Amino acid sequence: MTMNLPSVWLQDLIWEDVEIYLKESNIILCPVGSTEQHGPAGPLGLDAWVAIALAEDAAKAAGVLCAPPLWFGDSSHHMGFSGTISLRTETLMAVIQDMGRSLAKHGFRKILFINGHKAANLPALQSATKNLREFEMPGVFFAIIDPMKMGKKIANEIKEAPEHHCGELEIAQCWYKFPQLIRAERLTTGQVAFAETLSPWFQEDLFSATHEVIDIPWTSAEQRTFAPTGSFTPSAKASPEKGRRYHEYMVEQIVAFINWLRTYEGPIGKGL
Repeated sequence: MTMNLPSVWLQDLIWEDVEIYLKESNIILCPVGSTEQHGPAGPLGLDAWVAIALAEDAAKAAGVLCAPPLWFGDSSHHMGFSGTISLRTETLMAVIQDMGRSLAKHGFRKILFINGHKAANLPALQSATKNLREFEMPGVFFAIIDPMKMGKKIANEIKEAPEHHCGELEIAQCWYKFPQLIRAERLTTGQVAFAETLSPWFQEDLFSATHEVIDIPWTSAEQRTFAPTGSFTPSAKASPEKGRRYHEYMVEQIVAFINWLRTYEGPIGKGL
């Protein structure tokens, strides 16, 4: 465990444990996910679960702490499906900023958010951290770690279908780490007709684009119509082994980033 502490999770420790940690390190991982529909095969908490797994495994390998996970994200487009709980973009921004303020007050100076909800949480995460740095705490280093950007190499090596919501890779990652949560008998084979539904400029694969992309928001009622099962791309080729390769690659990338950050002396957050 981190520096001989009983857990890498902040919520499992007593406050003196955190003071001991802060004498040696100022890095913390903050997993952020969502509670939203993930089709017929995936649990509502999938995005949070994968962020938790990435944070925990990276924290153990790198010897850093994790903040308690944030189970809610910007999920209004999934509100047509029962069980989804969504924060408004501005609410998520406020929560992220209050987390940053709290952690920085105690001495954390390198705060790394791990986003399991991919593109949908990014506007809030990016705006919140950018504004914190510019207007309140330029001496605190923030980073946003997102599988959509960090997992492109491994994703394009192992996926057998375009990857979007409820797709092969995110189902596989959850299957590898939390097999009891996946309904394997309900993996999907269909795909939304993106070009007809959301224009030929829609990015049907989050890990690659073979054409120019224009972002078009849609409502939860519209999504219930064009994706009635909740699934956007096929998950039928998902497997725990694919999930293991995908997950372990990203953990390695996070650990490498943490190790780089420990010795970084560049202009961003210099000397922290």
